[in-house]
Amino acid sequence: MHGAWVAGWCWRPIARPLRAKGHEVYTPTLTGVGERSHLLRAGIDLDTHIKDILNVIKFEELSGIVLCGHSYGGMVVTGVADAVPDKIAALVYLDAFVPENGQALADLVPQGRQPMGDGIAVPPLPPSAFGVSPEKAALWESRLTPHPAQCFTQPVKRTGGIGRIRRRHYIYANDPQPTSFTQFYEKFRNAPGWTVHTLPCTHLVQLDMPAELTQLLLDAASQ
Repeated sequence: MHGAWVAGWCWRPIARPLRAKGHEVYTPTLTGVGERSHLLRAGIDLDTHIKDILNVIKFEELSGIVLCGHSYGGMVVTGVADAVPDKIAALVYLDAFVPENGQALADLVPQGRQPMGDGIAVPPLPPSAFGVSPEKAALWESRLTPHPAQCFTQPVKRTGGIGRIRRRHYIYANDPQPTSFTQFYEKFRNAPGWTVHTLPCTHLVQLDMPAELTQLLLDAASQ
C-alpha cells in the first residue's frame, strides 16, 4: 500500500520483478489520490482507504497475502490486517506508521510536523523534504497529488485480529536519521514475532533501493 500523496504507480519498479518471479501483485490506488484524484472530496478518511483495500481482497478473492504498507500506508494495512487476519500470510511495514488502537497518524509524528491543509486536502511534501536527490526527485514530483486531510486525523480501530498474524516485518530506512519512523524501529527490533531490516536510503525506498526492497518482499513471501 502506497503512502500519502503518491499512488499505485510508485510500486512499478517493485511490481515488475515480483511478477517476473511468478507472484501475483496488486498495487491499488486509494480514493482521492493519483489516478483517483478526481474523487477527492470532504469525508474521505482512513476508514475509506481501509475499505478500498478490503474490497480489493474481497472482489479479487485473495488469500495468503503479503500485505505491505509504506509510510501512511502503515495506517491502512493495520486496519486491513485487523479486519481480515486470516487472509494475511505476512505483514510488512515499509518505513511506515504502526498505530495502536485509537491512534491517528497525527498522534505519531513529532509536535509541529502534523500535516496541515484546508480541512479537505493536504498539499504534498516534495521528495526533497525526505533527502532525495534532485535528479531522483524529479521522477516523482510531477505525479504527486494532495491527500485527503481526514486520513491523518482519524484514529485506527484495532480489535485484536492483527495479533493473529505471526509473520510481521519492519523495514527501516535510516538515511538520514532519526526520522518519524525511528520510533518503530526501536520498538520492534528486539520484539518477539518481528523481523526487522534496515536499508541505508531515504524514506522513498522504492526510488532509492528498489532491488533490495524487492528481495526483502520475496523473502517475506517465501518464509
